[in-house]
Amino acid sequence: MSESHTPSSGSARLNTGVAHNARVWNYWIGGKDNYEVDQQVGEHVAGMFPIIRDIARADRWFLGRAVRFLTEERGVRQFLDIGTGLPTVDNTHEIAQRIAPDARIVYVDNDPIVLAHARTLLTSTPGGVTDYIDADVHDPTAILERAARTLDLTKPVAVMMLGILNFVLDVEKARRIVREIMAAVPSGSYLVLTHPTFDDDLGGAGQIPAMEFWNENATPPITARSGEDIAAFFEGLEILEPGLVSCSRWRAEPETPPVVPQFGAVAVKP
Repeated sequence: MSESHTPSSGSARLNTGVAHNARVWNYWIGGKDNYEVDQQVGEHVAGMFPIIRDIARADRWFLGRAVRFLTEERGVRQFLDIGTGLPTVDNTHEIAQRIAPDARIVYVDNDPIVLAHARTLLTSTPGGVTDYIDADVHDPTAILERAARTLDLTKPVAVMMLGILNFVLDVEKARRIVREIMAAVPSGSYLVLTHPTFDDDLGGAGQIPAMEFWNENATPPITARSGEDIAAFFEGLEILEPGLVSCSRWRAEPETPPVVPQFGAVAVKP
């Protein structure tokens, strides 16, 4: 990765005694970058809500389909991936740069372990750029300022917000974050978003007790939202087909995978 570094404050922020979302998510998708406390909490949540592993995998597959679609069919060459999580197989830059070696990707996260792994693993093709910034989704101004060092914000950008706004507990704050970021990118930019839901039609009611357990035993705290609240994040944008759907069903071909209680959509800024 170019021009990235692990901040000196990272080791001070690292707490291996409390389960952390990036590491538990890594555990659910079969990764090795997690601790015993993450495995314990992950197993307990999976016992309460067994579909959670399916959600984690479906979210990852959605990322792959969305990046391929935007790169191949929409000609996107810049990605701002907010809430990166731990690197695994087929990260955003790997998918995009296989199709367009000149693609530029900026990853954003604020977990010290993610920082360390990103520095080592998220390396660009020679013709493109991959960078990593240590910033919090709650501070979109800082994200935009630092992203502008690598991305040309006068040209279209795909803003990736997969499973990140659920850690912004106040819905109005979450909407303001999306509005500020999308206001800073030009027409022809995209918002790619996934978010857990408690809607019954997607089988989401079981998320509530599992999230309550999570909030008592892990960090950061999390929330699910209704499809109506999630749709509001796309205000002023044009949601592309097939709309706001279970992320497992978004442009899934040829098979029809099971529905998971995690909405996903891609929208374009007019």
